Amino acid sequence: MLLFEPTPGHSAPRLVEVAVDAPGGPGPRTWTYAVPDALADLEPGEAVLVPFGRRQAIGIVLGDAGPGRDSGTDAASGSVPEAKPVGARVRTDGPLLPPLALGFARGIAARYLAPVAGVVRAMLPPGLLERLELMVEVTPVGEAGLGAAAGTAETATGGASTGRAPAASPSLPAADLALLEDLAGRPRPARDLATPDGRGALLRRLRVLADGGLVDLTWTLLGTTSGPRYERRVWLTAEGADAAARLRAGDRLAGRPVGPRQAAALDELAATGAAADGAPDGIPAAALAERHGSSALAGLARRGLVRTQVRERPRRPLAHRPVAARGARPADAALMPDQETALGAVLAAVAARDPTPILLDGVTGSGKTAIYAEAIAACLAAGRPALLLVPEIALATPIVDRLRADLTARIAVLHSGLGEGERADEWRRIRAGGADVVVGTRTAVLAPLSDLGLVVVDEEHDPAYKSDRMPRFQARDAALDLAVRAGAAVVLGSATPSVESMGRALSGEYRRLVLPSRAVGEMPSVTIVDMRAELAAGNRGVLSRSLSDALGALDTASGDRAILVLNRRGTASVVVCRDCGAVQQCPDCERPLVYHQAGTTLRCHHCGRAWPQATRCPQCGSPRIRYLGGGTERVEREVRERFPRLRTGRLDRDVAERKGAAERVLDAFAAGQLDVLVGTSLVAKGIDVPEVTLVGVVSADVALNLPDERAAERTYQLLAQAVGRAGRGGRPGVALIQTYRPDHRAILAVADGDAGVFYEEEIALRRRFGSPPFGRLVKLTVGMAEREAAERTAAAYADDLRARARLLAPAVQVAGPVPAFVARRAERWRYHVILRGPDPVALLDPPPGAPWSVDVDPESLL
Repeated sequence: MLLFEPTPGHSAPRLVEVAVDAPGGPGPRTWTYAVPDALADLEPGEAVLVPFGRRQAIGIVLGDAGPGRDSGTDAASGSVPEAKPVGARVRTDGPLLPPLALGFARGIAARYLAPVAGVVRAMLPPGLLERLELMVEVTPVGEAGLGAAAGTAETATGGASTGRAPAASPSLPAADLALLEDLAGRPRPARDLATPDGRGALLRRLRVLADGGLVDLTWTLLGTTSGPRYERRVWLTAEGADAAARLRAGDRLAGRPVGPRQAAALDELAATGAAADGAPDGIPAAALAERHGSSALAGLARRGLVRTQVRERPRRPLAHRPVAARGARPADAALMPDQETALGAVLAAVAARDPTPILLDGVTGSGKTAIYAEAIAACLAAGRPALLLVPEIALATPIVDRLRADLTARIAVLHSGLGEGERADEWRRIRAGGADVVVGTRTAVLAPLSDLGLVVVDEEHDPAYKSDRMPRFQARDAALDLAVRAGAAVVLGSATPSVESMGRALSGEYRRLVLPSRAVGEMPSVTIVDMRAELAAGNRGVLSRSLSDALGALDTASGDRAILVLNRRGTASVVVCRDCGAVQQCPDCERPLVYHQAGTTLRCHHCGRAWPQATRCPQCGSPRIRYLGGGTERVEREVRERFPRLRTGRLDRDVAERKGAAERVLDAFAAGQLDVLVGTSLVAKGIDVPEVTLVGVVSADVALNLPDERAAERTYQLLAQAVGRAGRGGRPGVALIQTYRPDHRAILAVADGDAGVFYEEEIALRRRFGSPPFGRLVKLTVGMAEREAAERTAAAYADDLRARARLLAPAVQVAGPVPAFVARRAERWRYHVILRGPDPVALLDPPPGAPWSVDVDPESLL
C-alpha cells in the first residue's frame, strides 16, 4: 500500500538516489525515485517504502540524484526514462544514518563490488529492517469524532451510553466508527485489526479515514529482538523528600500515618538520592516493589510522595566491569622519548585534520596503547569523537579497561559477541551522539558516527580485519577511506606491520614512527627447537624436551605463568618431510603444493599447475612424508596429564564463540587463577600480563607451509607477537619455537629480533608477482553441485576474462581456475579464478552473479 501518489502535472520532480534492500543484481547498484510533494522534506539517511518490480521494498535515501545523474529506476544504467515515485516515508526516530556514514557506505560498495543496500544493512543493528508494519493511530480529529458519536448515542438512549457506536451517524458510517473505537487508546499494526471484509477492504477504509484526517497511517520499522527496552522508574517528590526527612527525625506526618513498608521505601529512596530534582535515573519500580511491596509503592504514589515514569532501560555491555582508579599507572609508565616523539606527530595530525596514515611500528610492550590513550584524550578535548579498532573480541576488553581508567569519556563497544539488544542500544547511543569513543572489531568501522577526529587500527596487520561475508570489506583499508572523508587522523599500530603497510611506508605513502624498545622489561630470549632432532630421538609428542623442561621448572609459587601457542590454520594438507623438513613446492612459483583428495594430486594455488604426489622426499629421499596437524585440545590434554600441578586453560575459536567465555579465560589468567594458557593466535596478541615468563610455540610450521603468498608473513607476525607476550615485568622472559624448518627466514627473523631483511625479501617477492602493495587482487569463486560443471564454468569465465584483459587491461593477469583449498563445502565444488594487477576490478563491470562470489583484496588465496 503506497501512501503517496505522483502529483498530476508536476514538472521536474526532485529525484533521490535510493539503496533498495532487495535482490537487485550484483555490484554497487542504486535506484532513482521521484519525491512527491507530500515528502518534500525527505532527508538523506531516511528509510522509505518504494515500488520495486511488482512489490514494495524498503530503501534508504542516499541523497539527491540531482542534475547530471541519470533519471530512471536504475541509477546505474538509466534504462527507464521516468522515475517512479517514493511510496511513503518509513517512520524511525530520525535518519537511520548520518551523511558521513552514507558516503562511506557508497565508498565501500564501489571498492568491494558490493550492493550499497547490503553495506547499509551491515551498518544497522541486526534485525532492524526485518519487521515493517503499517501502524494506525487515531488523530485528535478522530478522537473528537468518537466523542461526538458517543454523545449522540447517549441522547438516543436517554442519557445512558451503550458503549457501542450508533447504527448511523451524521458524519461517519457505523463501520468506520467501530474501527476508530478499536483503535482508540494506542497505535495498532494494521494487520492486528479485525474486519469482516478482508484485508483489501480494510486498507481502502483506512485510506479513506486517513484522507479525512481521522487516522494517521505510518510505515514503521519495529525490528525483531533489537528494539529498546523499557522499565518503570520511581523518584521522590519534594513532598516525599520532606516526609522522609521528618520520619528519620522521628516526627509524625499529618493525616493518615505511613506504614512501615512505605516508610522503608521512602528511606531507601532518600538514601540513594532519588529526589525528583537530583536523580535523573530514579530507581527501578520493580526492584523497589519486590523489596517493599507493590501496594506500599502504589500508596506512596497516591499520596503524591513519589512519582513514576516509564523510561528506556539501555543495555550497557560495560556495566558489569569495574573501572580502575584513574591515575593508577605507576610513575615509571611515563612516556619515553620515542613515545613523546610519536605522540607529537599524532597530535599534530589530529589538530591539522590530516588523514595521511601514520604507521606506528613499535615492538611488543613499547607502549603503543599509551599513545592511543593520549591521542584520544586530545581528540576529545578538541570536541571530536574517536574510533579504535581491534582485530579480536578478546582484545576489546583490556583496551577498554585501560581507556576507562585513563579517560573521563563515554565509551561504546561494538562487536559480534554482544547480544542483539546490546548491539542495538550501543548503535542508537552512537547515532545520537552519546558516545565519545567507539571501540570494537571490524564491524565498529561501520558505526553511525556523524563526525570523527581520530581513527586507530590496533594490530593493523591482523587478517581478522577482513570480512568473510558480504560485504567483504577490509576494515583497516576502509578505516583509511573513512578518515579521508571525515578529515580525521589515522594511526595504524603494530609490532609486526603488514608487508603492504611497510611497503607503503618505505615508499613514503605512509609516515612511519618507530618505537624500538620496551617501556617496561626486556625482550625475551628466543630458542629454536629443531623437531627433526626430537623425532630422531624418539619423541613423538607435541611437546619437545626443552619445552617440557621449561614447563616443569615454571615457578608458580612466584607467580610465573606460561602461554603455549599453536600456529594452526585450516586442515593439514601440506606435505612435509619429517627427516629434513622439506616441503614440496611448485618449481615455477616456489609456493607449497597442496594435496587434493579429489584426483590425489598436488596443485599450485598460484599458477594452477598440477603435480603427482611424491612417495619420497625430493630433497633427501626419505619415505617419511607426513601431513602436519595437531590442535589446542590435544596440547591442553597433554599438559594437564604431564603437569597436574599446573592450572591449565584454553582459548581458541571454539571457546571464544561462547558469549563472555574469552573474557572470563583472560581475566582468570591475568588474575593468577591459571598457570598455563593454551591457544591459537588469540593468545598471541593483546595480552599484557607481566607475570608471563615462558612462551612456547608448539607448531610454527602449519601456516608457514600453506600455499598462500602471505604464509611467511603471517608466520612471522604470529611468532613475533607470541614471543612478545613474555618478559613484560621485572623477571626475564624465555620463548621456545618448535619447528621442522629452523632455517626459514620468518623464523630466523623472530629469533634474531631483526625483521629488516625479512621485509626486504617479502617486498621483493610482492614486486615480482605484482601483489599488494604493487597491485591488487581479486578472488572469484564458483560453487556448483557437480564438480565437472563447476570446472567448466570456471574455465569458461577465466577465458572470457583473459579476452577482456587483452582489450581493456593488458597489465592484469588472470590465473586459474584452480580448486579451492577446501574443494567441497556445503555440497558445492568450488574453483577459484585469481585476478592480479594494477586495477583488476576494471574487468568486472558488471561483476558476475550467482553461482560466483567476488572477494576484492582477499587476505588469502586458499
